[in-house]
Parts: sequence; C-alpha cells; structure tokens
Amino acid sequence: MMKSNKKAKTTAARFLIRTAAILFWIGIWAAAAAMINKPLLLPSPLAAFGRLVELAIEKTFWLATGATFLRIASGLICGIVAGCLLAAVCFRFKTFDTLLSPMMTVIKATPVASFIILVLLWIGRDSVPIIITFLMVVPIVWHNVKTGLASSNPALLEVARVYGVTGLKRWKHNYLPAALPYFFSAVRASIGLGWKAGIAAEVLTVPVRSIGTNIFESKTYMETTDLFAWTLLVILLSIALEKVIMLTFRKIENRFGKNG
Repeated sequence: MMKSNKKAKTTAARFLIRTAAILFWIGIWAAAAAMINKPLLLPSPLAAFGRLVELAIEKTFWLATGATFLRIASGLICGIVAGCLLAAVCFRFKTFDTLLSPMMTVIKATPVASFIILVLLWIGRDSVPIIITFLMVVPIVWHNVKTGLASSNPALLEVARVYGVTGLKRWKHNYLPAALPYFFSAVRASIGLGWKAGIAAEVLTVPVRSIGTNIFESKTYMETTDLFAWTLLVILLSIALEKVIMLTFRKIENRFGKNG
C-alpha cells in the first residue's frame, strides 16, 4: 500500500513539474507577444488557442484533421512495423545488413524536401505524406532495434544455448527484452519526426483536405493567428498519438511479460 502511495505521489509530482514547465514557456510566449504588440508577427497564446477553438466549430476543420491524422498515423505504423522486421532480418543475416545499410544511410541523409518532390512526381499528392512519414520512420526504428538486438546479454544467450533453447523462445526470452528499451526510444523519436515530415509534405503538395494545406493558406494570406492555431493542433495531435501508441505497446509488453 505504501509503495502504491509513493508511486502515486511521484507521478503527481512529475505531472506538476511538467505542467509548470509548459506554463513557463507559455508565459514567455505571452510576454514576447505583449512586448512586440504586433499580432501579424506574433499573436498571443490566448489569441492562438481562441482561434483554434473557433476553427474546431467548423466541419472543414475536422475533415482536414481526420485526413491528416489518418495519413500520418498510417505512415508511422507502417514505418515502425517495417523498421522492426528489417532490423530482425539484418540482425539474423549479415549479408542483408551489408546490402541494406547504404540505403538507410541515403534515406537519413537526403533532405525531406527532395523526397517530397520525387515522390510527388511518382504518385498522387494525397499519398505523399504517408510515404514521406514512412521513409523518415523506418531508418530510426531499424537502427535502434538492430542495436538493441545486438546488446543481448551474452551470458543469457550461452545459458539458452546450453539448455537447448532455440528459435522463437530464444527471441522471446533473450533478444526481445534487450531490444524493447531501444524500440520505445525509437518510437518516441519517430513520432515527432514523422509528424514534422508529414506536415511538410502536405504543405508542399497541398492535398484537398489536410492540416498542411491550411498552414500553407495561412502563410499565403498572412493569417498568422491561424498559422499558430494549426501549428498548435499539430503539436497536440503528435502528443496524443505518441501517448496512444506508447500505451498500446506498454500493454503488449506487460502481457508479453506475464505470458513469458
């Protein structure tokens, strides 16, 4: 009981610290907006959040938000799955790793804008954000998971070999526990990068319904408050998606541990 209360207090303390940090930066934003006193250059937090609420009343807001969310979430999930599978194959077969590594290096080094333009030439604009998000996520997950698999405890692997533990059981009890921390770190990094790349793709390709199109139009018509409102929405959606994905994976990890 005391352990549970201590954990609850620690969680509450972390929440208060994070909330205080967020409020601090919002305060800095508000102070800067008041000093500049030019909404065209820097609207206040109240104006930006107020405009976001106003936009949320409109039907087009939800259509654009839903379309963008589906595109980027699809790219993220496909990228995470593909990165894990490729990491496992590369770890198992070194020849495949040698062949794939240069391609991953090229993907990481190539500017996002170049990929967006190239993909736009090959496929329809509505699919570009999905492909771009996928491309940004795969190398991160691939590298981290492969590193995690390689960090498996040699002593445990030797014990498994002595007792004849092979195949899926060795992966389940030796490799996966070692790779999970690296995997979670990769997912957190990928979600933020995926949203940035996906929104950038929408801004450049201007799909019919998307957050990126609204950001582009806000810039075109110098509607700075709208620009900040849509940007706030992207941040909130990114945080929400990260929480949902991480909670889902944590539940899978807990169930995996119980079944193990």
